[in-house]
Amino acid sequence: MRHGTAEGIPPGGSDAERKLTAEGREEVRRVIESARRTKIAPTLILCSPYLRAVETAQIAAEALAYTGNIVRTDSLVPSAPPRKVWNEIRSRPDETQVLLAGHEPLLSQLAAYLLKSPVLEIDMRKATLVRIDLDPSASDPRGILKWMAPPEIWAG
Repeated sequence: MRHGTAEGIPPGGSDAERKLTAEGREEVRRVIESARRTKIAPTLILCSPYLRAVETAQIAAEALAYTGNIVRTDSLVPSAPPRKVWNEIRSRPDETQVLLAGHEPLLSQLAAYLLKSPVLEIDMRKATLVRIDLDPSASDPRGILKWMAPPEIWAG
């Protein structure tokens, strides 16, 4: 999941300190609550250490009644390579559903990488949720795209 709409960089602040706006929190909440109908039940939530991704993960955890730890990982910062995320997922073979909360350009690159389509261009707008099924025991990803839904699909 890509984080929701975030505020601008605060004076003297950094990109990593940007918070979700009220609208961004509502986008994420609406998407996650609507997506519950698809039987999302993460056994692990991984997120970027950037504040807006942490807030997104926290909203998802609350809406999905997730009781585990939210694990912050540098593998989900915007400039990380997709392979690093794949290795992070593979290092946790007992997890059956992993929810990622992160940023662009990484998430669209990651989806293309997991689908073995490196030239695939994906419009990963804010608060977009994507489901890709994987076999984490495989040495290379061979994902199956199940669905992708931007926040306006969940509206209503």
